[in-house]
This record gives sequence, structure tokens and C-alpha cells, in this order.
Amino acid sequence: MVRLFFIAGIVLALAGCMAKPVPQPPALKVEPLEAVSWSELDGWALDYPSAALEAFLKSCQAIGTREQWQSVCNAAQSVSLNDEQGVREFFEEFFQPYRINNDDGSPTGLITGYYGPELPGSREKTATYRYPLYRQPDDLLIVDLDEIYPELDQYRLRGRVVGNRVVPYFERGEIDNGENPLQGQELFWVADPVELFFLHIQGSGRIRLEDGSKVMVNYANQNGHPYRSIGKLLLERKAMTRDQMSMQNIRRWVEKNPQSGAELLAENPSYVFFRELPESYQSPPGSLGVPLTARRSLAVDPRTIPLGAPVFLATTFPGTDFPLKQLMVAQDTGGAIKGRVRADFFWGMGNDAGDIAGRMKQQGRLWVLLPKNERDGDLAIDNEAVPTTGNGAIN
Repeated sequence: MVRLFFIAGIVLALAGCMAKPVPQPPALKVEPLEAVSWSELDGWALDYPSAALEAFLKSCQAIGTREQWQSVCNAAQSVSLNDEQGVREFFEEFFQPYRINNDDGSPTGLITGYYGPELPGSREKTATYRYPLYRQPDDLLIVDLDEIYPELDQYRLRGRVVGNRVVPYFERGEIDNGENPLQGQELFWVADPVELFFLHIQGSGRIRLEDGSKVMVNYANQNGHPYRSIGKLLLERKAMTRDQMSMQNIRRWVEKNPQSGAELLAENPSYVFFRELPESYQSPPGSLGVPLTARRSLAVDPRTIPLGAPVFLATTFPGTDFPLKQLMVAQDTGGAIKGRVRADFFWGMGNDAGDIAGRMKQQGRLWVLLPKNERDGDLAIDNEAVPTTGNGAIN
């Protein structure tokens, strides 16, 4: 009984972290998934799907024991990755494509890009490396609301205990203002606070140590405050036009305006905490828990697209009209990736991937491939609760 009163008190104390009551989803005007023929996938016949099959086999490590996926994952094991036609026939035999529609019936939506930054850093603070990545703090309190209210499944509140009260956790500005409220929780130190900010947005990356070794870091948790896009803030203040908006231009603006730039970064109260991954990881794991595949992994909204599922994407390369039409695999989520026809394209690791990811802001269409004889409704709720790995898009 005492425990119940204590938990109830936490919930009430943390209620202030929620700016509004939990929103109820709007009534749907159209079905989100519409079965179509393979000929309706724009560009399906032109893709080389073996790279997507290789990524899908990684998905099977996470979903292959689930009833809906067992048969297709077992069949995928026997398909040769060197036989493009055989790979195509595998997908056509075992999967039914569904066009994804927005709730207003439109089939197009925003496709952005993300990547894994690589930052030079150190395990110790030095004159060069002065800006910390933090592990999940010991005093971060997490309350899963579904333990008390089952209807609030997947909703969490985060805070900290001060005396006998529970208060919201530190915001970004409070953490980075020089007073070191998280002293002792440092994981690594890096040289550039702007690059560190973008590591928070991406949710995963690599730290290149002075001895040449590289360590993968991945999202561990978040401070509980909502993500606020600094790209949108720059647009609202007319510091940049929509045509100019890119990760590269945001970085340049912050570097040219150091005082205003620091204040701008602090206006995003969300803060990500990291964990160090074993040496075997060369690519970060997404929300599905398997390593992402460059140019074949996609971050999606799992309320519409089941994690692990193949997804055909028809869009264009960043900043061009050149077609980008290929089979992807839904293996990640993101705080900014919300909506039916909405996705984030994983370009890989390092600066080259970051350059193209930062320019990607295209319109596109999506088709999800679901195992035959399985209703879309059965699979749409097949996702286990997963954390978002970062905030996703910057604008």
C-alpha cells in the first residue's frame, strides 16, 4: 500500500512534465494500408533487392521467433544473396505489398536522412576535449505509467527526487550552463559542442580516440523534456530561409554566432544520454536492436509500420530530382519521425554520410511488405515497446 501511495505521488508530481493531457488519436478518415499489386510499386523492377534482404535477415534476429514472421524468416535463410532475380522472387512469393496512406488519403510524405556522426574525443577531460557525453545519470527517475494506468501503455515520465519531492529532470540549458549538475556521469569528452549537439539529434555515433581506436556510442535514455527543432526556430526568426535549411547551414550559423548559437541550442530542452557499445559494433543498433545497414535501414513511425518489415521507398536523392527507389527495412524510430508516410533514411557513418543526410528533405511514397495471409491489423500492433534512438530530423 505504501508503494502504491509513493508511486501515485510520483505520477502527480511529474504531471507538470506533461504540457497537455495525453492526446487521443484523431478518427481515421481512410485505412492506413491499402493492398496493391507489385506492378504498382514505382521502381520495384529496377532495384537490386539483395542488399535489402541482407538487412532483413538482421531483422529476423529480432522478429524471427514471432508467429507472423517465422515462415518468411526461415525461407529467407535459403535465398542466395548473389541471385538478384531469386531475391526478387522471394519477396514476391512471400509478401503482399501495401501502399501507406495519410489519414487524408494522400500517398506522399516527408523523407529525411540521418547518419552516425564520428567525433574525435577522449575518455578524460583535456584542454582540447572539454564537452562531455553523459551516461544515464544515477538520479534519473523513470516511471512507466502503464504500471498504474494500462491505457497509457508506452508513456513514461522522467524526473528526479529533491528532498521529498519529485521534479522534472534538468533541461539542456541547465546541464550545459557550466554548473556541472551531472558531474561524475561523464562517458567521453569531445572538442566541439555543435558536433555534440548533432550527435544528440542522431542518437548514435562513434568516438575516435587519440590512440586511433573507435568506440560506438548509442542512445541510452533521455531527460524527459520534449524535442524542440532549432531549424524551425531559425525559420521563425527569419535567420534562414526554407531553401537554405540544412544541417550544414545550421552548423555554420551557430559557429558564426557563438553567443546566439549557444542560446539557440539551449532552447531545445531535450537531452540524450549514451551508452558505450562493445567493439564488435561497427554500425549503431536501431530501435529494433539490430545493427543498422547503410542506405537500407529506415526509421519509421511504428504505429503504422511494424519494426522489422521491408518497406519500398520511392523518393529522390537529396537536393535533386534524380529518382531514389529501392527496398528498405524498418529498423529504427525517432522522436521527430511521426506520421504514416514519414521516414528517416540511414546513410551510414561519418562526415560523408552526414553531408548527404543533412540535405535530405524530400517528398516520397512508402509501401510496406507484410507476410502473405497475415492481416495488416495483426502486424501493425506487433511492435514491442521500443525507445526512440534520438530525435531524428533536425527540422
